[in-house]
Amino acid sequence: MSAFLNDLGRAAMLIIGMVWQVGWSLVLGFAISALLQTLVSKQGMQKALGRNGPKEIILATLAGAASSSCSYASAAVSRTLFKRGAALVPSLAFLFASTNLVIELGVVLLLLMGWQFMAGEWIGGVVLIGILALLVKLTYPAQLVEAARRFPEAGGHGHDHGAMAEAPGSVWQKLGRRETWVHASHSFVMDWRMLWKDIVLGFVIAGILGAFVPDGVWQFLFVKGASPWIQVPANALLGPIVAMLSFVCSIGNVPMAAILWGSGVSFGGVLAFLFADLIVLPLLDVYRRTYGWKMAAYIGGVFYATMVIAALIMDLAFNGLGWIPARNPHAAAMMAHFSINYTFVLNLLFGLVAVGALVLAKRNPMRMAPRHCCGGGRAKLPAMDEHAHHHH
Repeated sequence: MSAFLNDLGRAAMLIIGMVWQVGWSLVLGFAISALLQTLVSKQGMQKALGRNGPKEIILATLAGAASSSCSYASAAVSRTLFKRGAALVPSLAFLFASTNLVIELGVVLLLLMGWQFMAGEWIGGVVLIGILALLVKLTYPAQLVEAARRFPEAGGHGHDHGAMAEAPGSVWQKLGRRETWVHASHSFVMDWRMLWKDIVLGFVIAGILGAFVPDGVWQFLFVKGASPWIQVPANALLGPIVAMLSFVCSIGNVPMAAILWGSGVSFGGVLAFLFADLIVLPLLDVYRRTYGWKMAAYIGGVFYATMVIAALIMDLAFNGLGWIPARNPHAAAMMAHFSINYTFVLNLLFGLVAVGALVLAKRNPMRMAPRHCCGGGRAKLPAMDEHAHHHH
């Protein structure tokens, strides 16, 4: 019993430590995302994504990188783009970019795992989109795409999580208006409301697994000690399956990825695990309800193949460049270390930013509407005009 309580204490300290290490970076990322959501017109973006050409894919990638990192929220936006006429590849490219190229995910990876994983995630995100575009082009199911676009969805839809109604003026002029900051504060609060359960779940799962599962289990599962010719492909194939069964959002995957890396999983296997938040079982069910089961199966298959191939390419490239970081078997213990340092100062500073956004949103309430993304609940729409939005 004492051993169990000791492990439980270690898990709790590990969870608290991970939240402490990355808290300020989450606030920074969501603040930047909220401003970009406020300043960038989604309507203009949708009109520009009607083809599967390079220009449209690049635009969708940039738009995704500027959006929220919640895989469930990203799926809702991607669905809106696709149903309103965006081509398939830009719609899916947006999905990959919004969960792999966002600022907050890169910063969390930098803090917990090193710059190599941050670079691997961001460069790998671009590689993912390139492979996805090629695979869809080679296998394009025209009839399936049209059927998916017309597919009658059961139940309610999430509302557009998008930009403020178009206001005249340059970006700098918009930044000088109070309503811009009010709208951004609501986007900030909404992102947190959508994401907090996924992030907490990710930290809790990682903390429990880090404390209770011996490294030997992961080493056996991911065939540590086998020839690289066996381990690297096996890890790339297995990484997405482990992620698929963990039900965790993109940022929530990072602490678990750090534990896998410290346990001896290959660089590509860890990246494959990180890439795979878009094929967790609840999201596959969302695709089924949104597009029909045939299109959901197609998306799941293409995504899995894309993730495995991209992970293998990144493993080979980073090994060739000598960019594989040293393993840290004590990563879990380091996450539970506290001191008065730059992390303390940054958490204090960005804690004030978060409080400021919450206060601004509370003092400027918007019309209430139900939210069906990331666990439901009711959230305030960041609408500058109450009548500009309706729940469809």
